[in-house]
Amino acid sequence: MTEKVDCIVIGAGVVGLAVAAELASAGREVVVLERHRQIGTETSSRNSEVIHAGIYYATGSQKAKLCVRGKELLYRYCVARGVPHSNCGKIIVATQSDHLNVLKSYQAQALANGAGDLTWLTSAQIRDMEPEVEALAGVFSPTTGIIDSHQFMLALQGDLQAHGGMIAFATEVQGLSGSGRQIQVLCGDYALQANWVINSAGLRAPDIARWLIGNSPAAHFARGHYYAYAGPQPFKRLIYPVAEPGGLGVHVTLDMAGQVKFGPDVRWIDSVDYTFDDSNREAFIAAIRAYFPGLNETCLHPDYTGVRPKISGPSEPAADFRIDGPDQHGTCGLVNLLGIESPGLTAALAIAQTVEQIVCA
Repeated sequence: MTEKVDCIVIGAGVVGLAVAAELASAGREVVVLERHRQIGTETSSRNSEVIHAGIYYATGSQKAKLCVRGKELLYRYCVARGVPHSNCGKIIVATQSDHLNVLKSYQAQALANGAGDLTWLTSAQIRDMEPEVEALAGVFSPTTGIIDSHQFMLALQGDLQAHGGMIAFATEVQGLSGSGRQIQVLCGDYALQANWVINSAGLRAPDIARWLIGNSPAAHFARGHYYAYAGPQPFKRLIYPVAEPGGLGVHVTLDMAGQVKFGPDVRWIDSVDYTFDDSNREAFIAAIRAYFPGLNETCLHPDYTGVRPKISGPSEPAADFRIDGPDQHGTCGLVNLLGIESPGLTAALAIAQTVEQIVCA
C-alpha cells in the first residue's frame, strides 16, 4: 500500500531544509527526501558562504526582495540559534575608469532595493581600510557578511526534527505523477503519496519539474573554482570587483576562521562536474592582481568547485528565482523552486516563508 504523507520536500540543501523547518513549525507533517547520505552536499556547501545585501538584482525581482528580507531574517536567526557568522562588510572596487559608473549604479540599485546605503570610498580610504587593495574607488556595503553554512543547515535540521519532521537519506526521487489532488513520488521500488511536494532539488530541480510540468525551464550549469590563500591573511573584509556575466567576479571571501579564499570564476559546462580545472590559473591570477597587486601566487592553492543551478544560458539575461506554485503551473500540490542560485543561501528563510504561504493558504 502506498504510504501517505502531507508534505514532501525534495532536497536537503539549505533551501530545502529551511522550507521543511518552516512547514513543520506551522504544524504540517514533513518528510525530506535526500539522495545523498548527508545534508547540503552540493550547491549549499560549495559556495562563498556570503550573506548578501541585495545590491545587484533588478528592483522588484524575487532575488532582490527575498535577498533583502532573507538577510534580516538570517542575521536574527544566527543570533538566536548561535550560528557562527560575521557582519564584516564588503568593499566593491573599481579598478578601471569605466567601472566608476558601475559603482554609482550599485549605489542607486541598493537604495531602490532597500539593501541599504553604500558609502563611496576614495582610493585612499580603501587603503586605510584594506592596505593591500589597490583601486580607483569603491563602495562599502555594511550589511554584507559571512556565515558558517554547515552550522546553519544543522540548526535548520534541528528545527525540522524538533517539530516532528524527518529526513530520509540515500533516497533518490525517480519520478512524479499526478493523482487527483495528490502527487505520487516514486523512490525506487516504492512510492509515497503527498498532498504537497516542494521540489527543492537545486541542480536537478528543472528536470524533476518536467515530470509534471512540460514547459519548465531547462537546467544550465556554470562551474566556479575557488582557490585558498596560504600564509598571512591580507584582508579583514570581503573584496569584490564589479560583477561579470554569469557571476559576481573573482572576489575575496573569508571563512569564520579568517581564511581567505578567491573565487569563483564562471565556466559554463554541459553537465554537473566538480572537477577542479587549473588550466585557467593565469587568468585567475590576473583577475586577483587587478585589485591585489601584492598577490604571492605561490600561496594560491586549488581548493574546491561549485556549480550554479541556473535556468538561463550563457548568452541570456540572468534569470530570476522561480517559485512556481499551482497558480503558475496549474498542478495541485506542487511547488517548484527553480534557478535558486546566489543569493539563495541568504534568501533561504524568506523563500521558506513564501512557500509556507502557498502551502498553508
